[in-house]
Amino acid sequence: MSNLKYRLLTIAALIVASGWALFPRQTIERVKRADGFGYDTVKKVPLKLGLDLRGGMHLALEIDESRGAVANKPEALDRALKVVRTRIDQFGVSEPVVQKVGTDRIVVELPGIDDPARATDVVQKAAFLQFQITDKTGALEKVAPRLDGIIKDKKLAKAASPDVRGDSAKKGSEIKSLFAGAADSAKKKSAADTATTAANGPFARLISPAQYPGFYYVATTDQPEIEGYLANADIQAALPPGKVLKWGVDTVSVGNRWLRPIFMLDARPIITGEYLTDAKPNSVPIEGTVVEFQLNNEGGRRFKNETGKHVNDYMAIVLDDRVMSAPVIKSAIGTRGQITMGGGDLQAAQDLALVLRAGALPAPLKVAEVRQIGASLGQDSINKGILAGVIAIGLVVVIMLVYYRFSGMLAVVALVLYVLFTLAALAGFGAVLTLPGLAGFVLSIGIAVDANVLIFERIREELVHGKAVRTAIDEGFRHAMSAIIDSNVSTALTAAVLYQYGTGPVKGFAVTLLAGIAASMVSAIFVVRTFFLLWLSRNRSAETLSI
Repeated sequence: MSNLKYRLLTIAALIVASGWALFPRQTIERVKRADGFGYDTVKKVPLKLGLDLRGGMHLALEIDESRGAVANKPEALDRALKVVRTRIDQFGVSEPVVQKVGTDRIVVELPGIDDPARATDVVQKAAFLQFQITDKTGALEKVAPRLDGIIKDKKLAKAASPDVRGDSAKKGSEIKSLFAGAADSAKKKSAADTATTAANGPFARLISPAQYPGFYYVATTDQPEIEGYLANADIQAALPPGKVLKWGVDTVSVGNRWLRPIFMLDARPIITGEYLTDAKPNSVPIEGTVVEFQLNNEGGRRFKNETGKHVNDYMAIVLDDRVMSAPVIKSAIGTRGQITMGGGDLQAAQDLALVLRAGALPAPLKVAEVRQIGASLGQDSINKGILAGVIAIGLVVVIMLVYYRFSGMLAVVALVLYVLFTLAALAGFGAVLTLPGLAGFVLSIGIAVDANVLIFERIREELVHGKAVRTAIDEGFRHAMSAIIDSNVSTALTAAVLYQYGTGPVKGFAVTLLAGIAASMVSAIFVVRTFFLLWLSRNRSAETLSI
C-alpha cells in the first residue's frame, strides 16, 4: 500500500508540475516600447508557435563591399553563415532558419521575434576585437598644422555644413577651458598640449587634447565636420605613419556640451580577438557593466608579453573600429581581461558577449531585406492539421476502448496524462511548436499506445496460461518491458540524430518526438501500472480482468 501511495503522490506531483509549466501567467520581461526598451509585466505564453504557424522576422544579408572589396566572397559568405548561425543559436530563438540562398545571400528567419532591431544588430555586428596602444608621442599635435594647411589649400572647410561650422572656433576654445577646469591635476600637461594646437586652423580648433596621451575630445556637433575631413584622401595620406584615429563609443557631458572622444592609436594591434575563447557579461561596482573575456593559452602568452612592454601606457580596446575603453596597463595581463561597456546596460553586455563568443564575421554584412512575415501555412492549413490530429487521436481512443475495454480505458486515461506531460516538457524547454512538431507529437501518441498494446497482449497471454490476475499483470509488464525499451531507444536515437544534424522544422520534429518518448515511458509503464495496482487494491479477490 505504501508503494501505491508513493506512486500516486508521484503522479500527482507530475500533474501539478505540468499544470504549472503550462499555466499562462504574468511575468516581467524586456519588451519594446514606442520610446525604447523597458521591462514590462507581460503575459507568458507557455508554448510559442513556429514560423509556419505564427510568422516572424525575415532577414536577408549580403556581403558589404562599400568599405572595400572582399577577395573571396563565396568563402567569406560560407564563414559568415557559420558565425551567424552560432550567434542566432546563442540568441535563444527556437526553431530559427539560417541558410545560404544562391551565391551571395544569407537568409535568417526568426519565429515570434519581438525585438527585430536587437536581432538585426546581433547578426550584423562584425565583432572584430583589437587591442591597441594609445599614441604617446603627440603625433596628432605635430601633424595638425599640416592638416589645417591641406584643408585650406583644398578648400575642404567650405564643403562643411554652415550649421555645423558656425562658431566652431569659439566652441573649441570653450571645450579646452572646460577640460582645463575639470582636470586640475593635469592642468600643466594639458596646457602644454593645448599650446601645440593653439593654431586656430579648421582642424586643430575642433580637437581638444585630454589629460592622457593619445586622448582627444570633439564636440558632438563638430563630429560630422571632423569625419568629413578624415574621409579625404589627402588628409588620410598626411596622418602620421603607423598611427590611426578612432572614435570612442561613449560621450561625456561637460557643462551644457556633449563631447565624443577620439583616440590616436598605434596602427599595429598588440593582439586581436582571434584568440578569444569565452566572454560573459558582468556588473562590477566601479566600472559598471563589463564583458569579461578569456583568451586561449597562445593568446594569453602574447597578451602578457605585449602588455608587459607597455606598463603604465594606455591600451585601447577597439571593437569594430570603435574604442570601447582605454584603461592604463598597471602590469602584464594574462589570459583574462574585461571590456567596460560605458553607458551600456546589461542587455548590451550580453549581446556583446554573445557575438564575441560566436566569433567575428569574416566580412561586414549589410541587410538587403528585412520584413515581418505571417504564418506561411495559413490559418486554413493549421486548422486542417489540428483536425487531422484530433481525428487520429479519437480513432486511437475508440480502438483502445473497444478492443481492450476496461484496460483500454486505463490506457486512455494515461494517454491524457501523456499529452499533459509532453506539452509541459515542451513548455519547460522553451520549444516552439511547428507543424512538423505537431506531426511528431501525434506520432509519439501512437508510440505511447503501442507500449500499452504490448503490455496488454502479454497480460492476455499470461491469463490464457491460467495465471492469477495479479500475477498476469506483473508478468505482462515484466515481459513487455524489453520490447518497449528497444523500440523507444531506437526511436530516440533517430530523433537525437535528427536534432543534431537537422535545422528548423526538422529539429522541432526531433524535440517533440524526444519529449513524447520520455512522456510515453512514464505514462504507459508507470501510470498504467499504478492504475492496475489501485484497481487490485480495491478488488483483492478479482479473478478476471477486462482486457
